[in-house]
Amino acid sequence: MTLATENPPGAAEPAARRRARGSLRGLTLLLGVAVSLLAVGWCVTVGTSGATLADVWHAVRLSVFGGVLTAEFEQTFTIITNLRLPRALLAFAAGAALSLAGVVMQGLLRNPLVSPFTLGVSPAAAFGASLAILATGGAAGSASWLVVGSALAAALAVSALVLGLASARSMSTATLLLLGIALTQLFEAMTSALQFVANENTLQAIVRWTFGSVNDATWREVQIVGAVTLLLLPVLLWFAKDLNAVAFAGDDAAKSLGVNVTALRVGLIVLAVLLASVVVSFCGVIGFVGLVGPHIARLVIGADHRFLLPFSFLTGGLLLLVADTIGRTVLAPSVIPVGIVVAFIGAPVFINLILTRRAAAR
Repeated sequence: MTLATENPPGAAEPAARRRARGSLRGLTLLLGVAVSLLAVGWCVTVGTSGATLADVWHAVRLSVFGGVLTAEFEQTFTIITNLRLPRALLAFAAGAALSLAGVVMQGLLRNPLVSPFTLGVSPAAAFGASLAILATGGAAGSASWLVVGSALAAALAVSALVLGLASARSMSTATLLLLGIALTQLFEAMTSALQFVANENTLQAIVRWTFGSVNDATWREVQIVGAVTLLLLPVLLWFAKDLNAVAFAGDDAAKSLGVNVTALRVGLIVLAVLLASVVVSFCGVIGFVGLVGPHIARLVIGADHRFLLPFSFLTGGLLLLVADTIGRTVLAPSVIPVGIVVAFIGAPVFINLILTRRAAAR
């Protein structure tokens, strides 16, 4: 199975049409950035505090530039800066990271059904984080580098195993997906086994990873997840043309164009795993964002990774941000973990992708 994409960017296309298409995609990206900023502000206002967009802007301005905090605005300022804004920004950053990881994996493996979740990377990272929590008796919180390192090590090990087997056995992408599903089940079972032997406090911490949540988000978590995502985005964009060559033309044709396919695949997979495992270590297992975010972006802006990567960043962030807002308001005051909300959205999209590809293959 391969990606159902348009012709390779720039192939037999008049220069004027290429410029017009590039300008349109650039405007689409700018519009996406504006919508994302407004969405973050709007999601911060949703709730019982009565905060408005003007209040959000005022709170941000006070935090960044300083000023006089009046007594009547103090409570609203605290709610926005300590609770709502870090939660919204963490949700957006986590969604953006997972979506970037998904679009990179889909391009390298030439299949839109691939994501960190379907290849078993996210469940493996959750197992690594859970193992670190159990080993420390629950003392290692989400901001612990032990948890982050353990999640990353488990995710990298699984990625090496999956890609190594795929290369050694010359597996098709369909077989690779089945292997990912098997590993997902294995690591979910291993995480459940850790829960079985954990005490009450440790169990509560581990269960958080299995649900996937941005509850109790802190500015430190926002800074780490946001920094990793923003730093890796330009790195991925640097290799966008090489990624286009692999995604559109395949390994052999990409090699004939001078692309070191092996180094590209290993390097970008490591970056994608890093994005996914950092999110899992702070937010738990959040499935389907790495699948749905790139799919939405591809429908809107096309398959050229020079534009698809940044737009997937925006669509993934918006998807998780809106899902979290729905989760904390639909049954308020109870909060539905964002991982559950995203699963309700992502599962039908995943089923639709499978059925659509089967129909196209006939």
